[in-house]
Amino acid sequence: MDTPIALKRTLSLPMMVLYGLGTTIGAGIYALIGEIAGVAGYFAPMSFLLASIMAGLTAISFAELCSRFPQAAGAALYVKQGFSSNRLSIIVGLLVILAGLVSAAALANGFVGYLNQFVDVDRTLSVILVVLLLGTIAIWGIAESAMLAALITVIEIGGLLTIVVVGSDELATLSYRWPELIPSISAEHWTGIYLGTVLSFYAFIGFEDMVDVAEEVKSAKRTLPIAILLTLGITTFVYLLLMTTAILSIPPSELAASEAPLSYLYEFHTGEKANAIGVIGMFAIINGALIQIIMASRVLYGLSSRGQLPKCLAVLNHRTRTPVLATGLATGIVITLALIGDLSSLAEATSVIMLTIFSMVNLALWRVKRLDPAPDGAMVFPAWIPIIGFVVSFAFVLNEVLGLISF
Repeated sequence: MDTPIALKRTLSLPMMVLYGLGTTIGAGIYALIGEIAGVAGYFAPMSFLLASIMAGLTAISFAELCSRFPQAAGAALYVKQGFSSNRLSIIVGLLVILAGLVSAAALANGFVGYLNQFVDVDRTLSVILVVLLLGTIAIWGIAESAMLAALITVIEIGGLLTIVVVGSDELATLSYRWPELIPSISAEHWTGIYLGTVLSFYAFIGFEDMVDVAEEVKSAKRTLPIAILLTLGITTFVYLLLMTTAILSIPPSELAASEAPLSYLYEFHTGEKANAIGVIGMFAIINGALIQIIMASRVLYGLSSRGQLPKCLAVLNHRTRTPVLATGLATGIVITLALIGDLSSLAEATSVIMLTIFSMVNLALWRVKRLDPAPDGAMVFPAWIPIIGFVVSFAFVLNEVLGLISF
């Protein structure tokens, strides 16, 4: 009788932090800086700080849950444990997969759009080849995929820190300009900060993907929650540093008017064309798509291994120990979605999906904590955190739904 194959535990704490940073510090920040400056003005760093606190509440809930239940298909598993509903668990799992694959498809289209700025390529052929390459990398092995994602993440962060370095003279003026960044009690100031916080919140989403590779992490019960918290901390530091440099360098209204604010910043400080920043943006896009494909395949695997989806999706390759069929299915769906064309409205709807999932995960943790307040070996946080996390996430859901209705 053949010995059952399990996912390979090869991911260490540093690799998981880089994997997490690859899911959070993505292509979005390259455009988001200008939009946030446009609504929050000089108080944009405050918006980022508040958003990090709001996202941190749900990140802490995920950290505790992955320490309690270090298995693949994170959110779906947590909902099942919290609500004792197999059907609800499957729905949540499928929603996570849908959100990830739509995101990957949009990113694949974005990558081809960037590529067209450098070389003239056929969109259909380029999308197919790019996504197939990503699917192949994901099948290659989790260590290899994570190593490549980590390398690209280092390049991404290097690009952002390059902006900070070239703008260091302006950043040095913070010692006497800091009062400009502190809001008064004026309603007008806090309205802008709130709008900036809503936008900034989405720049922190991504930590939830980390839990889906739990069965491939060394000492997952301790490593994974620490990695989630470190990822959020590093992301917050980089974003605050970058946003502060940006608004001290260029007036917020001028920054908001730029279609490529970070490239504009680089050119403003150096007087040189920002081709390198554009290339790094391409790396950021492709890295995000790769991580989404890995995430979706692991959720498919996790649901299948627990009998919630067809068993064939849990079959692992003997050599790579990756779920080949699940990864192939995810890759095929991404290609199909990417070739449909305009995914903007569907991508916007995924925000509602993810925030709904966040709401349910926070509630699930609250229910789990009532049944088992302090499990052995698990990292435990105060009970009020998932409650406030639910309120914040659900408030964002209502905001998004009202926005979609009014649109």
